[in-house]
Order: sequence, then structure tokens, then C-alpha cells
Amino acid sequence: MDAAGYPHMQGGSSSSSSSCRAADAAVWDAVQQQKRQRCQGSSSNDQVGSSTENNSFQASEPEQNFHCGEDEEEDYYLYDEDEVCYDDDDGDAYEFDETDFNQQLADKFDDLDLPPGVEATVPWLQKRADSDGPGNFKSMAEIDADITKKYEFFKQFDVVEDFSDHYYAKKPVTGKTGKEWTKKIQHDWALLEKDLPASIYVRVSENRMDLLRAVIIGPQGTPYHDGLFFFDAQFTSTYPATPPVVHYHAGGLRLNPNLYACGKVCLSLLGTWSGSGCEKWNPTQSTMLQVLISIQALVLNEKPYFNEPGYENYANSTNGQKSAMDYNDNTFQYSCRTMLYSLRRSPQHFEDLVAGHFRERGHAILAACKYYMEGHKVGCLVPSDDENGKQQEDINAGGSSSSSGANKKSDLCPNRPPSFKINMAVLFEELLMEFNVKGADTKKFCVEKLKKNQQAAA
Repeated sequence: MDAAGYPHMQGGSSSSSSSCRAADAAVWDAVQQQKRQRCQGSSSNDQVGSSTENNSFQASEPEQNFHCGEDEEEDYYLYDEDEVCYDDDDGDAYEFDETDFNQQLADKFDDLDLPPGVEATVPWLQKRADSDGPGNFKSMAEIDADITKKYEFFKQFDVVEDFSDHYYAKKPVTGKTGKEWTKKIQHDWALLEKDLPASIYVRVSENRMDLLRAVIIGPQGTPYHDGLFFFDAQFTSTYPATPPVVHYHAGGLRLNPNLYACGKVCLSLLGTWSGSGCEKWNPTQSTMLQVLISIQALVLNEKPYFNEPGYENYANSTNGQKSAMDYNDNTFQYSCRTMLYSLRRSPQHFEDLVAGHFRERGHAILAACKYYMEGHKVGCLVPSDDENGKQQEDINAGGSSSSSGANKKSDLCPNRPPSFKINMAVLFEELLMEFNVKGADTKKFCVEKLKKNQQAAA
């Protein structure tokens, strides 16, 4: 007997087996009664005990990890009277059921909010490709191929049922709308479907014609390159007599004089800033397509510092250029944080685009981060490694394709404050982790990180 009054669970020889069975028959009822009393006295808040304390014990099956109280230090297992003492050769050996084990593990993850993509690396969280074939899980190659396929077939313009997370979803159109209003919006839809630039994607709502969501890919050669910038728009009841209202998904960051941290978009075409002539909204000519292209070309530009009213007067001065470079440094950091924001909270109906875009451009973004940390200007041309390890110019990573020594020297930023490199190092690590989850090509940077850690540990 142990201190709790239970018989010690030991396997004996064949000569002692019969005596163990006889002794067990005598104490079995007492053991059961004491076990029930211990369980009934346990706290109702005990997650394991509370779910099983009212169940009758089955003598033919062992109970696994049954904790009756918070102060209990041991796990006790109740066996059938014929199994309390046993020979090594008596009875069938317990067979491990992998399917049941994996199901138990999966149950533990049901209420957890895992980062996107993590479940794909855990076998028991992967969805079965065929419900009729148990254990038939998608491989990582199949998951990668699925992401790529969805990204490649992601339409630039499409109609969706609704937007539950749209900024104006809970703000219905006030005022009367008629056939002319509907006709004008449908005309805008037709223009968007036909003439959208390759770097702008749009979704409109079938149930709420007044709602529209667009994403603009940051132009190359700017501090916004490879970023995704989301905008929610609403056509008011007075449209097209008045322009649509537009909200920017800022995530609390102000990365442009025209894009406020609260989401306000400051643009003459929208009537949120003063303007004259063609800069202002024209009910007979202006369209939603014009609004999106204006944001892309006029707002997300190479030197957004000069978007601030009055600052354009200093564009040709040394101090003005220095201020513009400093502004670009901060803007790129905010752009990287916006990438993380989009990866972790992808706007509805754009999840496939976000995953595919950063899977494709992740390597180039990380390369740009490192290049800028080495002292080069934000937005300048970033070299990339070809298959032979030689340096070549990556035209897609920003700016022109010129590679002269003079241009490379002019790309240097010698008076940059140390804080830029420190902040970028933190952002680089976060982006590396997120891009890994999305399946981007990060092998080179992971190898470099491993070598650095090994050198630091040596």
C-alpha cells in the first residue's frame, strides 16, 4: 500500500500473480469508493476533473492522466482486477493509436488563434485533401502550389457578396438613390474592370453597391515599394455630384502627408484639400478610377516629403533634400510595419493576394532592408544575387537600371542617424518570420542569421 491507501502498481512473477489477484479483489471496492470521494471533493474549476467526475469507472479500460485534485502529486491508474498484477508475457500489449493521439492533440488547438500559415506546418492541423481517405494530408509542396495558384488567378476587379470589415459597412447611405445613381456606379465598375493598372486591385459589393475596397501596390523607386496599401470607399447618395468618401487603412501610422494616421485621405479630387481646375472633382468627368490612379501617382511618390504644402519650395535646396531623405527613412519603416499589419490582419477578400504577393516579393523586400541598413538611400536600386552568386541589378526593386559607379556613390546616405539601422534590424527579423510562414524564399537570410548566431556564441 502507498500513502494514499492504494496498492502499488507493480508487475510480479507468475508465483506472486495469484496472491495479488486475491488481495486486489478484497480492496477493489474500497479503492473505487475512495477514488470517487476524492473526485467529488475536487474543485469544480478543475478542467480535467470537472468533466469526468460524474462518469462511472470502467474496470476494463485504464483512465489516463486523471487528476482529481490540485494537491494530488501522482497520477493513479485503475485497472481491471485481472490486470493489477501481471506477468510480462500475460495479456495483450497496449497498441499505440496514432490517429486517436493526433485527434487529442488537435483538440487542444481548437480555441487557439494561431498565426496564419502556422497550422500548415503541424500535421494534425492540416486539412485532409480527401475526406474519404483518413490520414491523407496536403504536403507543404501542395500548400505552396495552392497559394501560388490562388495568387496567379486573383482578379484585378471582382464583385463580392459583402464586406463585414469595411470601414463604411455600418454607415448606410443616407438620402435618396435612384436609377441614375446606380447607373453611374455601374459605369465606374466597367471602367475599373477594363482600365485598372496592373498594380491596383479592386473589390466591389453586390449587396451594397455603395461600398468599394482597393489595394495599391507601392511603386518601385519610392519608399513604398512592394508595400500593400488598402483603401475603403463609399459612394454617397449625392454621387456623382459629389466625390466618394475614402478611408485609408493606416494602422495608426502616418507614412505620407496626404495619408493621416486616422485614415483620412487628403486629396483635392476628393474635396478634402483645396485645388483648382482639373485637380477638383468634376461630376461629368471624374471617376473612381481617377481617384485611385491619383493616389498612386501623386501621393505614393518618390519624395513624399514635398507633398506637404509649402515644402515644394525647398525641393532644390540642400536642406530640403536632406529632409526628404530623412522622411523617406521614416516612411520606409512605416511601410514595413504596414506590411506586418496586412500580413497579420489581411482585409477581407484580399487574403489570397496578401499571401501570394509577399510570398513572391518577400526576398526582394528583405534584400532592400539589408541594403538600406548598409547605408544606401531608401528607394534606390537594390542589387540581387543571380544563380552564380554574382551581383546583378534588380530593376524590379526600385529605380532605374543604371549601375554606374557614380550612381552607386550617389545612393549612399552618410549622415543617417544610428537609430535607423537599429529599428530596421528589428523590422527585418519580424518580416523574416512572417515571410517564412508565407513560404517566401528566405533561405539566404536564414543561413546568414544562423552563421551570425554561431559566431556570436563562439
